[in-house]
Amino acid sequence: MASDASKLPCHIAVIMDGNGRWARERGLPRTEGHRAGAESIRGIVEECNRLGVRYLTLYAFSAENWRRPQNEIHALMALLEFFLKQETPDLVRNGVRLQAIGRLHDLPEACQRQLHASIEATAGGSGLTLILALSYGGREEIVDGVKSLFRHIQEGHVDIAMLDPELFSKHLYTRYYPDPDLMIRTSGEMRLSNFLLWQLSYTEMVITRKFWPDFRKDDLHAALEEFASRKRRYGGL
Repeated sequence: MASDASKLPCHIAVIMDGNGRWARERGLPRTEGHRAGAESIRGIVEECNRLGVRYLTLYAFSAENWRRPQNEIHALMALLEFFLKQETPDLVRNGVRLQAIGRLHDLPEACQRQLHASIEATAGGSGLTLILALSYGGREEIVDGVKSLFRHIQEGHVDIAMLDPELFSKHLYTRYYPDPDLMIRTSGEMRLSNFLLWQLSYTEMVITRKFWPDFRKDDLHAALEEFASRKRRYGGL
């Protein structure tokens, strides 16, 4: 991987796609694909922290995922709760700070409690900030941002004449984080799937055909090499 630290993205976002197809190719239940995907999360979080990446956002459960069969949703929520409980001690030990974005109130109460406990436990971390997008949708985030902004205008805290993209960004779930520099999508799909629609405006994208459970440190390094080779112009020359 390129040794030039200046070419390292500050913020990486990942659409972790392909768990179900990974399981199907092996004759396994979809839930086994999700379990294998959780193992990939552990390795990528560790490597991003080691490399000095400041923020890593993982698309863990979308707003649209609530349409899946109830047994799969139940299994995913149970896996989320187990993963948080199991991984929190390592996150604390490694200085990783956990955060979450999305309509978190839609999660089962047990998941909400564990998520809150894990966020509290890791609050002192000074290394990587790991952001889980849960019950998250880009369009939903923008709608919620408009509602928040409208409330502030009604309450007299914001003058509508002051409205610009920077001010609007302060009403989004991601207001505390910089926009992603690099977005990685696994499984070869060429779409955003309602992920960080506002924030990805000038993000570099790397698509890999590997399913998420097969995504390893070498694949991360390959994506970082690709990112380092890009020249980012932000609409200029």
